[in-house]
Amino acid sequence: MAEREPIRYCGSCGALVEQREAYGRVRPVCPACGRIHFLDPKVAAAVLLEREGKILLVRRAVEPERGKWTLPAGFVEADEDPAEAARRECREETGLRVELLRLLDVIHGKEHSSGASIVIVYEAKIRGGEIQPSDDVDAVTFFELGALPTLAFEATRVAIERWSLRPAPGSDRPPTRPAMNPNAD
Repeated sequence: MAEREPIRYCGSCGALVEQREAYGRVRPVCPACGRIHFLDPKVAAAVLLEREGKILLVRRAVEPERGKWTLPAGFVEADEDPAEAARRECREETGLRVELLRLLDVIHGKEHSSGASIVIVYEAKIRGGEIQPSDDVDAVTFFELGALPTLAFEATRVAIERWSLRPAPGSDRPPTRPAMNPNAD
């Protein structure tokens, strides 16, 4: 898991902070004004779309992990519902309008310094639009589970794996989806 940049100065008064015990953990605390700085997580929302046994992935056109593949995803704005963020990011990156079917997973683990600490993944279906890579992706493609390209993030791998192991909606039988390619990065 990636480390955060430490808070060095108070966001309220600008004084140099100290590391002190506060509410059960060591946190940045301002000795001048007393503000306790809580490190809030960055949250991202992602969409997993399946069509004819294949899942939709987008290729990153920017760092980190440029050229690798991931689910359509992006950061949730502070005043935004995560479900709306998932629909927005999918539309921005793929050109597709989607209906969210269910919450698939919530994955914790910051993978790089500018990344999300929490990724909320929704299973969705296409409602309209035309596939058109845009925003920070340069390709959009459906892939068989057994033939996945190199994945950008561990959260993508975890979401796909957990989705592949779930029984179909309304079924109490084990999943019948094909196994993932164990050689995919």
